[in-house]
Amino acid sequence: MDIDGTLLDSEAHIPDENSKAIAEAAKSGIEILLVTGRRFNFALPVAESLPCDVNLIVNNGALAKSRDGTTHLRYPLPVRTARAVIESTPEFTPCASVVFDRPKASQVIMEKIDWDHPFRGGYFRRNSEYLAEMSPLIDCLNGEDPIQVMYVGNCAPLRQAIDTLKSLPESKDFELSLTEYLDRDLSILDVLRKGVTKGMALAEWARSRGITRAEVMAIGDNWNDREMLDFAGHPVLMGNAVPELKAHGWPVTLSNDENGVAEAIRRYALK
Repeated sequence: MDIDGTLLDSEAHIPDENSKAIAEAAKSGIEILLVTGRRFNFALPVAESLPCDVNLIVNNGALAKSRDGTTHLRYPLPVRTARAVIESTPEFTPCASVVFDRPKASQVIMEKIDWDHPFRGGYFRRNSEYLAEMSPLIDCLNGEDPIQVMYVGNCAPLRQAIDTLKSLPESKDFELSLTEYLDRDLSILDVLRKGVTKGMALAEWARSRGITRAEVMAIGDNWNDREMLDFAGHPVLMGNAVPELKAHGWPVTLSNDENGVAEAIRRYALK
């Protein structure tokens, strides 16, 4: 299951009913995976608050880790591709960051951090120990492959960023993953290694466990969940999902403020 907009309600809390249903599923032998665009350290508190063992696919499929931090899958973005992306989008540098798979410090590097930003200031302050500044931003790409280049901003400008990135000669070398919250006018656009999606990572995780597509249920709400839902034999959309995703005809559960995850687990997984 996805985290934001799916497992968490609109106040970023896990509803008690969701926790109970997840515990019921785990007790019945179902493996629980959190599959998210968040970094591992930002997703870990959510995993640790669940009443059972869970594993995590993070960074929209670029990494898969156990709760103890053990890495199982890793698909970094080649540094030369990341450099080309940054060099080709100077107008978007103020909203760009480069994300690395590092133990703690300097996981997320930005050219300038606006600690009082109306949308992102709270995130910056909560994650300050993982953040660093470097100007110009491209100087952080000095040999180590990052996990992703990430842009965060208003919806319309980041749609323009998508068009710009798709027009680059290097577009064949990377994947774009969009998370969009129209009601908040907030978008997150990730540039990942070619072929990397939540769906790809979930498929590889299932293959390594000897689990077939027919034995997988996936629950999500946003654009970056599409490939994961495509892969799963039992895809379920949240009631608050991006409207265009509902055109796929997938089953729809309740919203994230109505314990939609619990409803989906009990209806489709536990029967």
